[in-house]
Amino acid sequence: MWIAPENRGAGRWIVPAIVLGAGAVVAAVLAADDRGGTGLVALVVLAGYALALAYRRNEPALTISESFGSGHRARAHLRAAAMTGDVLTGALVAAVVVQGLRGADIMPYVWLAAVAGGTYTVSALAAGRAL
Repeated sequence: MWIAPENRGAGRWIVPAIVLGAGAVVAAVLAADDRGGTGLVALVVLAGYALALAYRRNEPALTISESFGSGHRARAHLRAAAMTGDVLTGALVAAVVVQGLRGADIMPYVWLAAVAGGTYTVSALAAGRAL
């Protein structure tokens, strides 16, 4: 019996690697402009985002409970919530980078990104348990 090998190429790592590379570039640009602290914070935010993308690169959608029903309606709600979270997190990361490059205060966006990352981490840990 022949079983096709799984496709485990490097392609799954491209987007997280690009995000991490962008973080290094942003940090270097800010450090060259004598804003090393801001560059380090931006690098940490982008590294956290790259880590989240790497974790989710082939994660199936998991429901924590059946509070949204079952079947098509639950899957649609779960996808909509995931898309909303992804877009808002991407917008926060972009705001950190843009504000950092403009020389403006990035801390309000950093705190929001930290809340998003913490919420995602707690949710992923809770979804891993049998509730």
